[in-house]
Amino acid sequence: MNRFLLSAAILVSFGTLSTNALASEYRCSGDRVEKSGSTKYTVRSSGSNYTIEKSGSTVGHAVQRGSKYYVEVSGSTVATIENGKIEKSGSSWSTVSEAQRTYDCPDIVAATLWVLEKAGKL
Repeated sequence: MNRFLLSAAILVSFGTLSTNALASEYRCSGDRVEKSGSTKYTVRSSGSNYTIEKSGSTVGHAVQRGSKYYVEVSGSTVATIENGKIEKSGSSWSTVSEAQRTYDCPDIVAATLWVLEKAGKL
């Protein structure tokens, strides 16, 4: 019996540790992207397109054309998002699920934030 309780306690501890280790650094709450409860970015949507703002200034956009989203900064395409994949210059760069490990947000928003971070725009 004691061995069972010890084993159960160890499993619960590891489960708690792994859950905390997998927690996203940023979390979407309404139109805000928060880190430790503070708003870092604002997400504006218009139809199926998204604009990411930081301190009131536009950082980038996710614009849907056909089945793809184009992540744009100052009018230039930085990456595309389609079928759960993030591509840069036509080559695989990452996945939406990878982006959601950092940004606990809807798929396109998380991927757009991830791209903007990697492009040094956030």
